Amino acid sequence: MFALAAAVFFLLALIFALAGLSVGGVLTVTTLGLAGLLCVALHLMGVGAGWSVLKK
Repeated sequence: MFALAAAVFFLLALIFALAGLSVGGVLTVTTLGLAGLLCVALHLMGVGAGWSVLKK
């Protein structure tokens, strides 16, 4: 799921960069890129993969 979110963030960052858009001072190409990298890192760590530790 995080990989899909990262792809969406990277797509939005690309569109913003090509169009030269910026929404306020918060939502920029840099913040979208960093959000995408965070999602990729979480995906590679296995967060949200559905695995759980069995407790006895």
